[in-house]
Amino acid sequence: MAMKKVNKESSVGMARRRFLQCAGAAAILPLGLRMANAADIVPGTDSVLLVIDVQNCFLPGGTLPVSDGDQIIPIINELGRKFDNVVFTQDWHTPGHASFASSHPGKAPFETVDMPYGRQVLWPDHCVQGSTDAQLADALDIPHAQLIIRKGYHDEVDSYSTFMEADGSTKTGLTGYLQERGLNKVYACGLATDFCVSWSAQDAAAAGLTVSVIEDACRGIDLEGSVAAAWKAMAEAGVSRIRSSDIV
Repeated sequence: MAMKKVNKESSVGMARRRFLQCAGAAAILPLGLRMANAADIVPGTDSVLLVIDVQNCFLPGGTLPVSDGDQIIPIINELGRKFDNVVFTQDWHTPGHASFASSHPGKAPFETVDMPYGRQVLWPDHCVQGSTDAQLADALDIPHAQLIIRKGYHDEVDSYSTFMEADGSTKTGLTGYLQERGLNKVYACGLATDFCVSWSAQDAAAAGLTVSVIEDACRGIDLEGSVAAAWKAMAEAGVSRIRSSDIV
């Protein structure tokens, strides 16, 4: 998980900086947040379920657990049966990654530092390549998923978004994959709402895709109001907020 959608000026800066700046202030859901529950949603051949970072490290007992993160897995499995197209994402950090507090002497997890690409939250070591901690959750049961895309594997730059790394220029290739396959409706879920899910949703919208985030199939970390700030930032980016029951 990478500290990216917190700063988004130019490609990265303005919206992502606004994310951190709003984190302590946004407590009420904005009226402009679009709700897509007026009619049932039937995923078509142009739709994809994007399952973000449902990995051992973010589950209870992992190195960076998200509260109740395991509770979304049955919901995601049920959603998977409604989509022909499913993509998993996986945080995939090198040992000693620049986003780890352990890589910055005197710093503790959840403190921040300034990196060349902007402000970076420092995390406990997590999702290290090849570790059990980095594996997708065993309870995920979507055998027809077509792609696992990894992010955060460059030593010196973090990547919350599964579309674009925190420098705002290094792409993961997911946008091209979806566009080539004609998958222009993205339904995002996973961990965590206020970081990887939010940043991925905003980047997908910026790429011209139609994006919905499935609220009850996500859980957040919520650092100083960051969940509310994330929903606000997603609303401003044109992302819809829905529930799993809206999808039939």
